[in-house]
Amino acid sequence: MDLSNARRRSFAHPNSHEAERDVLQPTFKSGPLPLPLPIPRVRNPGSPWNLFPPRTPPLPPLFYTCIASLHRNEGVVHSIAVSKELVFTGSQSCRIRAWRKPECIERWCINAGSGEIQAILCHSDMLFSSHKDRRIRAWRFSVSYGDIRYKKMATLPKRSMGFLFKRSSPHQHASHITCMAYHRAKGLLYTGSHDKTVRVWRLADSTCVDTFLAHEDRVTGIVVNQDDGCVFTCSSDGSVKIWQTVYKEGSHILTTRLRFQESPVNALALSSSNDNCLLYSGSSDGAIGFWEKETTSYRFSHRGFLHGHQFAVLCLEAIGRLVFSGSEDMTIRVWKREEGSCIHECLAMMEGHRGPVRCLAACTEMDKVVKGYLVYSASLDQTFKVWRIKVFSDDKVMYLGNPEDGGGVHDDHNLAIKDRLADHYYEMSPVLSPSWVEKKRRERISSRR
Repeated sequence: MDLSNARRRSFAHPNSHEAERDVLQPTFKSGPLPLPLPIPRVRNPGSPWNLFPPRTPPLPPLFYTCIASLHRNEGVVHSIAVSKELVFTGSQSCRIRAWRKPECIERWCINAGSGEIQAILCHSDMLFSSHKDRRIRAWRFSVSYGDIRYKKMATLPKRSMGFLFKRSSPHQHASHITCMAYHRAKGLLYTGSHDKTVRVWRLADSTCVDTFLAHEDRVTGIVVNQDDGCVFTCSSDGSVKIWQTVYKEGSHILTTRLRFQESPVNALALSSSNDNCLLYSGSSDGAIGFWEKETTSYRFSHRGFLHGHQFAVLCLEAIGRLVFSGSEDMTIRVWKREEGSCIHECLAMMEGHRGPVRCLAACTEMDKVVKGYLVYSASLDQTFKVWRIKVFSDDKVMYLGNPEDGGGVHDDHNLAIKDRLADHYYEMSPVLSPSWVEKKRRERISSRR
């Protein structure tokens, strides 16, 4: 990207009367430093021995880079939602921004006109947004001919007609709506609020089918298992609870209460597959607790904590065996679970934000050689960043050296794979992290004194 043309860039929606200025910043690229090229094998004509260079370490299992960074002058981004083609952001303004994946260069605007947008959720061609008036809007959108078309389908709860009725509905939340989750099979939308309750909305007729007091403090996160319909909620009271729907009724009952620390729980993420199901929770003490669903009793057993963040974990996202966590310490960590076990490894710590990471969303990106991901993050420093991540599978992280030592690449097929991996390896460079540059700058200044 030409930095001279990307210092400042102004966008204005054609339907808006005011020009809103966003600053497109030069992107910071972060990741592991490149390894030196391997030394080829040498054969001495006067000796029967084949000489091998010292064994080099394997290629790192993950590369990442920040491909775009945008400063949001219209306020802090509260929530991010990802669809097949678009990325949606909800902020302190009354507009929902839609960006084209992956770089988020083009954008459109959905004029909600209902106050600050506090949470958004995307499913297929449906978009749900919660607003300052404590109501939820359901939108249907489509992308055609380079433009987005949208239509508001419903307002939950419905507004009362006439002047003789009260403006507020008995089914309306009494405080801000902080989180939402959608169950595809039943067409139910779950909303959690600061009023400690969870409300269940049936989209077919836009009615509230259930309301229950979920926690002793505000509800901060909610996820739904699409396989069995279990609902998981977390709260500032430090607890995580599991709810199930009563058969042939719209009410929900509490089945399990999970609590292993007194610290408030800020976010939840669910990783569900055919062979296992894991629940992750991010707390204000910086730890990420996780539970595994037992195959025999179907109960969730606590398996431990992921430690690494220095301050509160504010957001979580899980895709397959990867977990992405955003924290108040201004970093995003990438965790990987070993296949068939509950052992986790921190693959990377992505830096670049200058404030707490408020929200993030992730999706997969197709690639012929390695598996790729796109991570979208927003911080209280009013920046919105796009990260590209390449993750190598275990069988493709190979050693270079003697084949008898288990590190050789000695056939044409593996050599071709190694060349393609090397192309991806150096494609992600240069990889200077902002904190590393700042540290070196301070060391250079101190050395001059």
